[in-house]
Amino acid sequence: MPTEILMPALSPTMEEGTLAKWLVKEGDEVKAGDVIAEIETDKATMEFEAVDEGRVGKILIAEGSAGVKVNTPIAVLLEEGESAADIGAAAAPKAAATTEAPKAEAAPAPAAASAPAPAAAKAADGGRIFASPLARRIAAEKGIDLATLTGSGPRGRIVKADLEGAKPGAAKPAAEAPRAAAAPAATAPAGPSAETILKMYAERETTEVQLDGMRRTIAARLSEAKQTIPHFYLRRSAKLDALMEFRALLNKQLESRGVKLSVNDFIIKASALALQEVPDANAVWAGDRILKLKPSDVAVAVAIEGGLFTPVLKDAQQKTLSTLSAEMKDLASRAKSKKLAPHEYQGGSFAISNLGMFGIENFDAVINPPHGAILAVGAGIQTPVVENGEIVIRNVMSMTLSVDHRVIDGALGAQLLEKIVSHLENPMGMLA
Repeated sequence: MPTEILMPALSPTMEEGTLAKWLVKEGDEVKAGDVIAEIETDKATMEFEAVDEGRVGKILIAEGSAGVKVNTPIAVLLEEGESAADIGAAAAPKAAATTEAPKAEAAPAPAAASAPAPAAAKAADGGRIFASPLARRIAAEKGIDLATLTGSGPRGRIVKADLEGAKPGAAKPAAEAPRAAAAPAATAPAGPSAETILKMYAERETTEVQLDGMRRTIAARLSEAKQTIPHFYLRRSAKLDALMEFRALLNKQLESRGVKLSVNDFIIKASALALQEVPDANAVWAGDRILKLKPSDVAVAVAIEGGLFTPVLKDAQQKTLSTLSAEMKDLASRAKSKKLAPHEYQGGSFAISNLGMFGIENFDAVINPPHGAILAVGAGIQTPVVENGEIVIRNVMSMTLSVDHRVIDGALGAQLLEKIVSHLENPMGMLA
């Protein structure tokens, strides 16, 4: 029986994507693990591997199609002995994908009733079982419980070969689908409607820019963050003179190795050490609880065309400045070409957003959920300060710590920021 290849969920938050490129054509033979397409998520372009073997009988979604919903059939795979005649209705392209961004339309009225979708199989620990459509069909026919199998496919997915020799057993019944939640009460609009704004500027020369997946995700997440996270802000300045001298000395010594440390590398290291020294601040908001992390996983905002990434430097407290520098350069380079894998930009408890290189003196950053805090870093500026009763000129950098009050209280946030400043003003201690 023909097997549908479905649009994959390549990250936990992915709901739709763009089928950027097919790497196979109809009639090609594929094996499990073969890369068959490139998929653009809201953050990256990723390779999609086949989980079953067979022959590509029909490509249902053309390359370049945007807005393809997860689990939409994108192609049909034929087994040995099957032909295109066996595909039947499965070959009808689905309407979920479009090559152009759709125009805004009024939301359709909800149907009176609909049959609940079958629940995905669950593992013994309650987690979802990942299996190919063919493997699920064989398991259902033979009465094999997928929860008893270990997948050998990509990322542990159960494929046809894993069912060979598996003993039939009473498969667990699918859980009843939960009832649809009642629609939330209507709230006042945040501003003029799109229709009102279009009318407002109808007589002016404008260029309409359609939102891509990344921009939509950024808009949704930042709107949610500002509306749901109780932000408060702590401000401190750090004198960078000792750091600049120390950085120049280290860069001279590391020149032969092709290493050049930036001020941002020191800020990453200082933040990582501070999170270890104030462990209660190394935490994230998890809905109904707080998760405290043991390692210092520090995210750093990287601007790219049309948006930004926050790649995560994991275990940053353990890494040398030169290692952090090299890793950050690699992550930033791949971020700008949208080649980061989801695990490289998800997670962490703390983020850094540095606009000092653009001459910005200070600003307030929006927390990236579920992080507990984000450090906004401004430019180092020659500033007159008072030391021992005398006015001297120092290189001063302004910083603002945006804090989630559900996770970190004021005094705790102040301790964290004080530790960051202390490390920046005494940089040699970061080598200990």
